[in-house]
Amino acid sequence: MSKLLLYLRTDTFRKNLIYALIFIGVLFLLIYFGLRIYTKHGDAQEVPVLKGLTVQEAMRVLDKAGLEYDIDSVYQVDAQPGLVIEQDPEPKALVKSGRTIYLTIITQVAPEIAFPEIIDKNLIEATAILRNHSLKIGDTVYINDIARDVVLDVKFAGQPLKAGRMISKGSRVTLVLGNGRGANEVEIPNVLGLTLSEAKFAIQGLGLTVGNLSGTISDTLSARVVAQSPDTSARIISIGAPINLTLSNE
Repeated sequence: MSKLLLYLRTDTFRKNLIYALIFIGVLFLLIYFGLRIYTKHGDAQEVPVLKGLTVQEAMRVLDKAGLEYDIDSVYQVDAQPGLVIEQDPEPKALVKSGRTIYLTIITQVAPEIAFPEIIDKNLIEATAILRNHSLKIGDTVYINDIARDVVLDVKFAGQPLKAGRMISKGSRVTLVLGNGRGANEVEIPNVLGLTLSEAKFAIQGLGLTVGNLSGTISDTLSARVVAQSPDTSARIISIGAPINLTLSNE
């Protein structure tokens, strides 16, 4: 023990102790400042607002702020392609320079899906199915068929479209629907107020015939139709059926 105490009183021990303290101090400072540099302590900045910008505008903002970015894309019907709709971290969050900001944008290319089966569906059902598949009805065409408002055919770009065919989301299709009439039926024309020659032209043009003529007529050329049977309340009549007319010069 006496030798240890004597050694602790020597200049050699004091020098070694000083050197050790200096080494520990320098090591501490290196670690402290090294960590500050590595973690960029005090270098925090707010994440800019990027939602609503185009992807090109967002990239310019991030480049100017010294931030990195990673871009993902989704498709939305009727949304502007290339628009930023989500960002992570959120605006105003504090991040270090060089931090990666994750952006979600609207893709410019619509993904394709298999066209659903809507033949023999009524218009309401077909509309719901198409909406669920991000498709739209561009037009409706009615043809003579007893199945009223039932889908008989589907066309895309003027060509028949069958179930299972791949089509881009957001596409508009044309539905061919039945009008509730048979192939040999037409709507009853309204000829009230027409002259006899005008009424004959309208009736015969639909494949119908002029039936009985009645009324008080002093001048056939100027007489006009004041009543017809059947009238338009019946709506539908078979081709070749007669329309009876009541004429009057008054």
